Amino acid sequence: MDLRFTTDPQTFRTMSQEQLRKVFLLDSIFVPGSVQMVYSDIDRSITGSVIPLLQPLQLLSSKREMAADYFAERREIGILNIGGDAFVKIEGVQYHLARKDGIYIGRGAKEIVFSSEKPDDPAAFYFVSYPAHSVYPVTMIKSADATPTRLGSRKDANERTIYKYIYPGSVKSCQLVMGMTELDEGSVWNTMPPHTHTRRSEIYMYFGLPPGAVVFHMMGQPGETRHIVMRDRQAVLSPSWSIHAGVGTSAYSFVWSMGGENQAFDDMDGVNLTDVR
Repeated sequence: MDLRFTTDPQTFRTMSQEQLRKVFLLDSIFVPGSVQMVYSDIDRSITGSVIPLLQPLQLLSSKREMAADYFAERREIGILNIGGDAFVKIEGVQYHLARKDGIYIGRGAKEIVFSSEKPDDPAAFYFVSYPAHSVYPVTMIKSADATPTRLGSRKDANERTIYKYIYPGSVKSCQLVMGMTELDEGSVWNTMPPHTHTRRSEIYMYFGLPPGAVVFHMMGQPGETRHIVMRDRQAVLSPSWSIHAGVGTSAYSFVWSMGGENQAFDDMDGVNLTDVR
């Protein structure tokens, strides 16, 4: 497991591009035939992926960082499959996940095993986990059942659909909120004008980018922003004091995940563009 320690807003101002990428960018979390995990001190999140090929892969605890006998001993997990058809076996019960299907796993699940239906078209499970202090049941979320919200406009190049997978009123969780945003063809901007929410941290994972395309992910305090250039299937950690927005060289999708003090999706501190520098 990769262990990341982030920084405060003052130190952030002095960081080089290389330092920013080393601290906040998760640039190689999707590795075929393996389980990859990054542990962050931001709300003690764990971000990772599972790409099973011929053999199933089990999600196990990393005892040094987690001090747990099994991964979900004190954690909840949100999972979204961005690859081929697949299965997740949880405590002996098997669930089928097509592309863009998700599943919530509550605290206490001891056995979590991932497999691909077709090894030549493997699953690509992306997951985010936060500590949990309550127990909620395993819940499947089919992509067709994720709650959609249309936002943006063509003139602002940000027509997009937000799909809510794990959120209050739908799938019960302790603190995890998770969903996916898809930009329309010809749209490139997300989360602009930007916002912060000091009650919660957030993690973005960009995917669906064609070869050679990039996303310029904006972060930092509104009055002094920085950017990280990101490519397909890369994720970025966003502290609670930072904006999190992006613009791509083409349309793309991204998974957003939050954990912290509350689960209110619209609990945001909006930033006026006149204050962004």
